[in-house]
Amino acid sequence: MVKCASGGLPRFVENPELRVPDFRYVVDYIQTLPYVDAERIGVLGVCGGGGYAFNATMTDYRLKCCVGITAVNFGRLVRESFGGFDPVGSLEKMDKQRTLESQGADRFVSPYLPPTVEEAKKMTSDPDLIEATEYYKTSRGQKPCGATSGLFSFNSAAVAWDAFNYAEVIMTRPFIAVVGDIPGGFGAYRDGHEIYGRAASKEKELLVLPGVSHYQLYDEPKAVQAALEKVLPFLKKHLGEAK
Repeated sequence: MVKCASGGLPRFVENPELRVPDFRYVVDYIQTLPYVDAERIGVLGVCGGGGYAFNATMTDYRLKCCVGITAVNFGRLVRESFGGFDPVGSLEKMDKQRTLESQGADRFVSPYLPPTVEEAKKMTSDPDLIEATEYYKTSRGQKPCGATSGLFSFNSAAVAWDAFNYAEVIMTRPFIAVVGDIPGGFGAYRDGHEIYGRAASKEKELLVLPGVSHYQLYDEPKAVQAALEKVLPFLKKHLGEAK
């Protein structure tokens, strides 16, 4: 039996108001470790984790720099494609569902992806959705406790959240945003350009890799290598060399 999840209910909650503080708790902890230099702590996030990483860097200056790999602003995603581009209607439905659940109804867990690649290709031509299904629903990226669903009634916090809120004022740390130039429905290409354009950081870089899609930056060797050729020197510059 594989035990790889925490206890408690409800499950499948994707709440940025809980996710971003987790970064701060990690910094709290690792600074207590004797082999960690508190002046050499940075953060790297991928996909939704990249959006969270940018937001954490904006609000916790103990993080000296940030790397966003095909970073996605989860709040925008929930307001737009995940919510049918109808955030007000989504909130109304979430409220009704949460009321039902608080009074004993079964929780409604929304599947973010089709069950198979074949089903995904029947539904859409969008590269992000097809490649996400290929990654998360096959042995390529599927894990015993990996979740590709979300508790619908608890998404209301995400609707009102924005990873880049006040970036023009408080995003001051150096960063590099890495995206592929094949745009998809999850919006990393757009979000990379947005944080680059809005951030107040004096040292910032947007790396756009030609012929690369969102999920190729997860584990496709050529795409990952191209990203690392820029990311590793960036990290060495801002965090120093390991002793």
